[in-house]
Amino acid sequence: MLCKLAWGNVRRAGRDYLVYLLTLTLGVTVFYAFNTISMQVDIAGIDEEGLAQVMGSMLGFLTYFLAGVMAFLMVYANNFIMKRRKKEFGLYQVLGMGRGRVATIMALETVIVSVGAFVAGIVLGVGLSQLMTFFTASLFKTQIADFHFFFSVHAFNLTLACMLVMFVLTLLLNLRAVRRTRLIELMGAERRNESIKTRNPWIAIAIFAVGVALVGVAYYRLLRDGFPLTATDSKLQEAMSQFGITTAMVTVGTFALFWGLSGMLIKLLQSLRSVYWRGLNMFTVRQLAAKVNTVCFSMGVIAMILFLAITSVTCGMSIANVMNENLERYNPVDVSQTYVYYTPETLDYYKEYVNPSEADRMVLADVTVDLYAAWHGERKSADNNDETGKKVNIADVAGEHVQIDSYLSYPLGGSGPSVVAGEMCKAMGEKLPKALEGSNADAMGLYVTPASQYNKLRQMMGEEPVSIGRDQYLLTCDMGGELGDLYTKYMAGGHALTLGGHELKPATDKSDEDTAAIANSAMGSNPGTVVVADELLSQLNLQPYSSNLLVNYKQGMDTTEADESIKYTLLDNLLVDGKEPGSWGVFIMRSEMYTQAAQMNGMISYLAIYIGFVLVVACAAILSIQQLSNVADGSRSYRVLAQIGCDDRQIRHSVMAQQAVFFLFPLAVGLAHSFVALKVIIELVSIFGDMSIAGTVGLTCAIFLAAYGGYFLVTYLMSAGMVQAAIATRYSE
Repeated sequence: MLCKLAWGNVRRAGRDYLVYLLTLTLGVTVFYAFNTISMQVDIAGIDEEGLAQVMGSMLGFLTYFLAGVMAFLMVYANNFIMKRRKKEFGLYQVLGMGRGRVATIMALETVIVSVGAFVAGIVLGVGLSQLMTFFTASLFKTQIADFHFFFSVHAFNLTLACMLVMFVLTLLLNLRAVRRTRLIELMGAERRNESIKTRNPWIAIAIFAVGVALVGVAYYRLLRDGFPLTATDSKLQEAMSQFGITTAMVTVGTFALFWGLSGMLIKLLQSLRSVYWRGLNMFTVRQLAAKVNTVCFSMGVIAMILFLAITSVTCGMSIANVMNENLERYNPVDVSQTYVYYTPETLDYYKEYVNPSEADRMVLADVTVDLYAAWHGERKSADNNDETGKKVNIADVAGEHVQIDSYLSYPLGGSGPSVVAGEMCKAMGEKLPKALEGSNADAMGLYVTPASQYNKLRQMMGEEPVSIGRDQYLLTCDMGGELGDLYTKYMAGGHALTLGGHELKPATDKSDEDTAAIANSAMGSNPGTVVVADELLSQLNLQPYSSNLLVNYKQGMDTTEADESIKYTLLDNLLVDGKEPGSWGVFIMRSEMYTQAAQMNGMISYLAIYIGFVLVVACAAILSIQQLSNVADGSRSYRVLAQIGCDDRQIRHSVMAQQAVFFLFPLAVGLAHSFVALKVIIELVSIFGDMSIAGTVGLTCAIFLAAYGGYFLVTYLMSAGMVQAAIATRYSE
């Protein structure tokens, strides 16, 4: 009998359970679909070793955190259901039913709704996971050769475990509420509205003004100082402290803004008499002011969570897109090998902080070495073996190749670069790019490289050589963005450079970006290089900094086979007269960089969408439950409005206006915070290239419209139904 009664209650009170059911179903759908990533990776044909396990583990751990957020939501939604049905549970006890049986009915109802949500969520999740397989393939730039229906037992078990924890938590809180609530409270719950405390409007306006001022100052500080990511070690602590102050200001300001919102609304709308006295606007404003008093803290929290969701989704995916768009420029050849020379600073560091005995075997580099010869054995070095023990020779796979030698802009044994970005900005009367402010970029300065090597690289890439005279220079940079614009502006303005006492004029009026990469990399390898004539460079006696061997495989050679043949190559340090002039640096294959970039883009996109969607659902669900509770509390007020002659349309319009304010105000504040933060992030990332967020903003808006807007629509429809039910009984009392 109890099961039949519980089932009947769920069917009858389906409207009350709708938000709970919708939120739980969405949670199950998202949890299952995203945790099938390992199977999606396999079907999408992504054969990178360990990728499926890494992404599966990351999303699995994230699921536990997001499950905690969803558990809080379930408890919050369940409290609304309890509040709506207290009178019903009290009536059961009046009719002689014991608290134990009431609790059993409640438990059965929770089971029915939870099972229904879980089944619906799994069905939707299975369908979504099939579609996400194509999304995964597009992210990782692969083709699906053998698509087939799949079901993940691991994702099912993980989702079931999270849902069971939520169910048990909700059930325990429900039973506790029934056992500790007196019968008189249950029977009188419908007539007992929340106590409303009005605030002095002038104090509220003052607090609102303080909140706006704090947020405004925080915006100014963030736009001025940026994020403390480029600060040097000496200034990092101070930058972090200032950033902490800015964060505290915007947080306190947000809560103060919502705390004073009620008083500001009353005074503002009362001053607009033609609006205030029109229709039910006076009633609507009073309701808003009263409810804002009780939910100001939660609105502040929602605004901050929306800010995090918007920023994480937009920023994370946009940065990944910037990296992918520039991959071709950053990785000009099939494979590159870097060799870094010891400088006076390196030797001093080893002698003082590492180990003097290690410094004894090092020598200050005065000339560059031939990396190609060292690799294929013309220079004495250790045997090069792959993991099978087979001898490897770079000449077996190498076709066109070039070595790019980079020198510091000061002579051997000297210090202090003569060509730096800061001085170039001063010469033009320009500000240093924001991404370089507070960094140690000027301590390194620009590199110097010979024109012959630069032109050979251009020929490898199908470009014509550039003529650079003895008294000329060319600036190159593969990062684009602000740095590329800075160098182009400097050359276009005809500004001279002084290098080793020689004054040089620009050879062209545009900085080279497309053929400027000096090694394969993820984010660019050339922040700034001065290309000069070989005869001039030979006279300057500059300090060698690094050499990069850039190799393209022989024509017609299979790239995968060539990669495998040299993948595990090991090189001992080169010796010059028994001393080491430097050490081997990064060895990078272009195919490896493309794979890593696709993996990073995929992981960032998945994490951003996963986190963003769940956080948006959390915010929307909290607002939805709050507004439904407000409508339930105000049902007698709406009944009175109907009794004095207000038509249903006016009352529904008042309800919609109230709910629009509560949904839109936190969203507007979150969007404002996000706009400022994204502006700073875009300026920071612009050092690596132009950052376009249009596509990501479109995806973010789609997520918000589907989740946030959907909850608003459901909330209004449920509220309209509750108001209609209250009005229908206006003559029954």
